[in-house]
Amino acid sequence: MNNVVPRFEFRTFGLCFAAVVEAMRCLAPCERIRESSELYIVSVANNNTKVRDDKMDIKVLVREEQGLEQWRPQMKGSFPMAAEALRDEVFPAFGLAPPPLERPEYTLAEFVEGLVRPHPGLTAVHVFKRRFGFTVEGCITEHAELLVNGAAMQTVAVEAEDGAAVLRARARLGLEEYENVNYVLAIQRIIGQAPLAASWLEAYR
Repeated sequence: MNNVVPRFEFRTFGLCFAAVVEAMRCLAPCERIRESSELYIVSVANNNTKVRDDKMDIKVLVREEQGLEQWRPQMKGSFPMAAEALRDEVFPAFGLAPPPLERPEYTLAEFVEGLVRPHPGLTAVHVFKRRFGFTVEGCITEHAELLVNGAAMQTVAVEAEDGAAVLRARARLGLEEYENVNYVLAIQRIIGQAPLAASWLEAYR
């Protein structure tokens, strides 16, 4: 993980991005369509932690620059996961002391039901994604339809190692006036752990 170059990311959430998606499709062909069911684990550290296909992925926020966020992968692991990895890598990434670990290793179900759900500092959130992938200005670009604990939402995102390229793609897609919102903050807003954005409230009026 130490050799992975952090990526700059611009991401925003809303109920409809028709104009942005039209611009995206005019600039580039859709290269891939993917569906996945993922489990996000929201913690006091606010790192981006998700589990997909029995694999855990933790990213940490490095810095904010010119309206972008730079994220660095910190840990990737598979379930069943050794108790030592949970103690030494996962819970420190959560910003929490680990609870007593009574097993030598944990399946995903044992981790979620035995360690995450009972913990007052952790919240497990189910997210279904249907993602449409493009390349704009050399950047990974996507539009996704989401269900966050059953709540419908959409997101568009641009990411690359080169922050200047992300800014160019953001401008070409007409996203310069949108708020940059990462998955953690968006999920916190949806489940009531953070105040809703004014733009989200306007959509319901």
